[in-house]
Amino acid sequence: MSRIAGHLSFADDTGGVSLQRALKSLRHRLEWEERTVALARAQMGWCGHPRQARTAKRNRLLAVVDGNFYNGSVERNCQNPAEVVLALYEERGFAEALQCINGDFALALYDGATGKLWVGRDRFGAKPLYYANKPAYFAFASQPRALLTMPGMTAELNRRSVALFAACHYRHFDNEPTRSFYRDIEQLPAAHCLCVHDGTTKLQRYWQMDDLPDHDGSETEMAETYRGLLLDAVRIRLPRNETVGFTLSGGMDSSSVLSCAAFVTREKQHAFSTVYEDRTYDESADIQAILPSMVKQWHRVDVSQPDVFGIVERMVQVHDEPVATATWLSHFVLCEQAEAEGFTNLFGGLGGDELNAGEYEYFFYHFADLRQAGCTQALQEEIAQWVKHHDHPIFRKSPDVVDATLSRVVDFTVPGRCLPDRRRLERYASVLDSDFFDLTEFEPVMDHPFRSCLRNRTYQDIFRETVPCCLRAQDRNGAAFGVEHIMPFFDHRLVEFMFRVPGRAKIRSGVTKHLLREAMKGLVPDATRTRIKKTGWNAPAHLWFTGRGADQVRDLVRSQRFREMGIYRTDAVERILREHERIVEMGVQEENHMMFLWQMVNLELWLQTSRALSSNSQKRA
Repeated sequence: MSRIAGHLSFADDTGGVSLQRALKSLRHRLEWEERTVALARAQMGWCGHPRQARTAKRNRLLAVVDGNFYNGSVERNCQNPAEVVLALYEERGFAEALQCINGDFALALYDGATGKLWVGRDRFGAKPLYYANKPAYFAFASQPRALLTMPGMTAELNRRSVALFAACHYRHFDNEPTRSFYRDIEQLPAAHCLCVHDGTTKLQRYWQMDDLPDHDGSETEMAETYRGLLLDAVRIRLPRNETVGFTLSGGMDSSSVLSCAAFVTREKQHAFSTVYEDRTYDESADIQAILPSMVKQWHRVDVSQPDVFGIVERMVQVHDEPVATATWLSHFVLCEQAEAEGFTNLFGGLGGDELNAGEYEYFFYHFADLRQAGCTQALQEEIAQWVKHHDHPIFRKSPDVVDATLSRVVDFTVPGRCLPDRRRLERYASVLDSDFFDLTEFEPVMDHPFRSCLRNRTYQDIFRETVPCCLRAQDRNGAAFGVEHIMPFFDHRLVEFMFRVPGRAKIRSGVTKHLLREAMKGLVPDATRTRIKKTGWNAPAHLWFTGRGADQVRDLVRSQRFREMGIYRTDAVERILREHERIVEMGVQEENHMMFLWQMVNLELWLQTSRALSSNSQKRA
């Protein structure tokens, strides 16, 4: 785990830019050190564990890397990845060099011969990279806090980003991947690189997936290919001479990654799971099946009664932004325990839901593809099995629900085109103060590079919705405790393969992740592999905002500071809190408001931090 920062000055007078100050702001761990390299008007560096070299200087070239390379020609334990970047650049140029790398990375390279600075980010955005383009300099960093130390920068907020977090569904926070929560700071999107030359910038995508035909192999052949790809993705990511753990739930994704590691190493592994008193979210019983054969030690992390406000205050100080969902509080506590027990690497199943159509809403897009293809009988059979397996007293399942949902989220006049679910998007729109922002005017970008609704929905989630905020939260939690997160499902070879797997191989007879279940025969225990029930990786935040938690929220909402923010209608927020308490405490069969309350609490506690940052940046200016 490391962080990077750097800058390119456009004049001899840098105006007080201090790379050392920027790097010190990123130093999350006492044992970390800073290293810098400089050439002409460019300077870059990293902070991290002293044994992890991440900078290089050769001839008239500089490079710095945050992250790891996994492909065979780039052995991360044998070579400095920054040296590898320099060699690839000399052979192929910058964009092609990135195409050669299988890894999780953010990196920068300066070419003194051309005067060009290049920055790049891995295909899926596992590692963060932010930048600011000012008249006197261009600067980049792993987190906004480093950029806020530089001259001319303010912590003034991006009003649109704040409004979306305040009252929109978390899927829409990252619809514009170049935006950050700060007005002066942008993000480099995943799978992109940026060239800076003479004060101008040019952004380009260096990797994308084409709309290729369905895989033409048999299901057995596809399962064998999938198994081989996942095993290799795990194998090449296993670090040497470091303590490795695996996050484990009762589902297929984390169980598959753990089982592949046990198979590759011929050894049982350490597993970390969050557990709760509330049985709705606790998966302890489901996890039991995998423990005897695959797990050396099961590390149970109890998050039943967390100090929500106290932990969120700690999290937003590390994250430089509010945190998307309550799940990440549990993950924060898990990372803290992993660090305390000496673990430096955690493998996980992030990305598995997207690639394997594991999210519940993917059923609708599979239904849309069947309807678009005229497969009437198959559609009726799939809907019947969906109702049989997944009906819920609150979230009902029926053919009428399918028709109503597809009318909202699919445009059948354009093959594969998905629409934003405005009912979900605008559920809390009326809670926002209309003078601050009008959510009804927000129109999300919906990518549709494929002719399949299911593929476009997956693509949307990976690059604009579910994945970006999860990767960011995971990265920040890891940085807080010096823990590196490793996600084999985001091996680009595996992703490219899964985008050619037809929907009928992902969803079969009302059951998700069909091909993964087939691929993992003999690796994942059958009790896990054949389980239909999906708890989902979540936390019992509905309980966190009742009783004492509700009183804390009420005190926050009634404070003068909250009213002065001018973001929310306080009467509407209090009404939602009362309704949430009624639903949870009386067991009413209605959807509660835990997600909204989580976002509101995070936003307010973060704004307190951002105001402090703004004050400090103004003093420096």
